[in-house]
Amino acid sequence: MKVYPAVADAGRALAGQALALGNFDGVHVGHQALFAEARRHGRAAAFTFNPHPGKVLQPELAPKLITLLPRKLELFEELGLDAAVVQPFSREYARTPPADFEAALFDALGVAHVVVGSDFTYGSARRGTAETLREAAARRGATVHVVPPVTVDGVVASSSRVREYILEGRVSAARRLLGRPFDLDGTVVTGAGRGRGIGFPTANVDTQNELRPAPGVYAIRVQLPGESKGTWHGGAANIGVKPTFGGTEVTIEAHLLDFTGDLYGKELRVQFLDRLRPEQRFGSVVELTGQIKRDVEAARAVIAREES
Repeated sequence: MKVYPAVADAGRALAGQALALGNFDGVHVGHQALFAEARRHGRAAAFTFNPHPGKVLQPELAPKLITLLPRKLELFEELGLDAAVVQPFSREYARTPPADFEAALFDALGVAHVVVGSDFTYGSARRGTAETLREAAARRGATVHVVPPVTVDGVVASSSRVREYILEGRVSAARRLLGRPFDLDGTVVTGAGRGRGIGFPTANVDTQNELRPAPGVYAIRVQLPGESKGTWHGGAANIGVKPTFGGTEVTIEAHLLDFTGDLYGKELRVQFLDRLRPEQRFGSVVELTGQIKRDVEAARAVIAREES
């Protein structure tokens, strides 16, 4: 997939193609519906912004991102897009008149089809709407396709709802809206080594992801570097401060089932399948160890269902 760092860099490379517009944080099933509609019209691309407009316009209220840009672009490619325009977003760019934004799409890029959600707005003060975009396209012989919201079990798929579920630890609910398990990437760093001391060695995952599930224990799958995309290692992860040991810093510690090997310094992708229990404080290490054994068996059951 070709990535253009701005409209000016794309030139006429997308002329005659279909372009889906949006922030696409999380690349959930609603976003995927836009991409599917774009692909119906031939070669398809996405137009998105970096950083997220909320980070620029209301930084104190900006949401934690579900997917950082590299992961978002990876998902675009997996979903069959041929290109992506990642337009830099600034306060100055936010003042772009709607007519200038329309000209960028239909005149500069020369796209033939634009795909948006029903609530899409653009331009300064968000004065542009799907209807004004449709009118601008018609004047140039192009077409705008408006995709209605996608619902799953009666819930509208939205980035805010996905974010809410993840922050609550409801990763299985988030999965239904994402169309895949929530994941994060990180590097294994040195921890306190307590897990190994009680028979359950863990990888302490340091991540740049802004969003992580609520404290608790989760059934997970882990992808290691150098392995094929379809190869996953089951496991259990604890997110929290380890209150039994008086911890104060939130960490992500992943125990891989039936795995031996050195993971220090390796990049991992951790996929969250289900929450097993909230984080809790135990009266002794013996009590904690007994619970970890039960957590591992519960994680095995979840992973077995995944693979059946």
